[in-house]
Amino acid sequence: MVIGVTMGDAAGIGPEVVVKALADPMVRRAAKFIVFGMNEQLCYAADRAEIEPFWGRHPHEKISRDYPYKVVVADYDEYNVPPWVKEPSRVAGEASIKFCLDAIEAAKAGVIDAIVTAPISKASWKLADASWPGHTELFAQKFKAMRRAMMFVSGPLKVALATIHESLFDVRHKFTIGCVFEPIDLLHEALKEFFGLEHPRIGVAALNPHAGENGQFGDEEQRIIAPAILLAQEQGIDCTGPISADALFMRAVRGDFDAVVAMYHDQAMIPIKLLDFEHAVNVTIGLPTVRTSPAHGTAFDIAGRNQASASSMTSALMTAIDMAQVRRTCHLAGTAGAQSPDA
Repeated sequence: MVIGVTMGDAAGIGPEVVVKALADPMVRRAAKFIVFGMNEQLCYAADRAEIEPFWGRHPHEKISRDYPYKVVVADYDEYNVPPWVKEPSRVAGEASIKFCLDAIEAAKAGVIDAIVTAPISKASWKLADASWPGHTELFAQKFKAMRRAMMFVSGPLKVALATIHESLFDVRHKFTIGCVFEPIDLLHEALKEFFGLEHPRIGVAALNPHAGENGQFGDEEQRIIAPAILLAQEQGIDCTGPISADALFMRAVRGDFDAVVAMYHDQAMIPIKLLDFEHAVNVTIGLPTVRTSPAHGTAFDIAGRNQASASSMTSALMTAIDMAQVRRTCHLAGTAGAQSPDA
């Protein structure tokens, strides 16, 4: 198993959390890793953390699945971000975009089995005149994924979002049966393909307090969420709702559901981060490859100070490894079944 790791914004905590996470012997025993990043920045982070560099280095133009190292840095030494820069910059944006583009091509070519992305700065990407506001849009375009959803994993909770970075007042204008059905459908497929659940059980959150109380506090449950659930059920998906969010997440943690579909950003993120902030993982579902990320940002304010925790990055790496292994097992089982004369 070979995992690609993009270093993220060179001026943020990406280099530090990548070094700290991969310094863990448990992580390195689980797979091999190719870091798409800048060797100088990684060495600087290792020095601040008093970690002896444990990786090999190769030019990024010559990446290969067969490096004789557990960890290798595909080095982009043509970029230079001085260590005292701790804010968005054009060069850091250009570099972090290039890391992602090359990791995507490596995944398409079969060089890597999954991609773990360290935090990028959307401001840096904008300064670099990027065509995409962030990771999700870039990955969706390059993989030609017409449908995708944001999912978070934290302890026993797995949550997909119907709407993402929308203000609460704008949600109503983009809230359709399709935007609720799509994450239910994508989550169902992801739970089977990447988490090995043959018959996933999905709980679907309501939007309004008390699930609307039969229209007293809003009718979105009746007009939008219930029809989306019915559509999913007609396609054989085991999903239940709409359930008031204050009850649903407790039931999911208790084991009544394998995963939850939340209606808006903070409805999902509050229980995710309250339950296990340090180990929360962001997963993009709907892509033809595994993509995970730590559930935190660049943290420019503490970058370069050896203060960043690598817990979320470690969880993102291990989640990616587990998902890629489950996917490989499922595909091998499917291939064997297709070739069996008894199938």
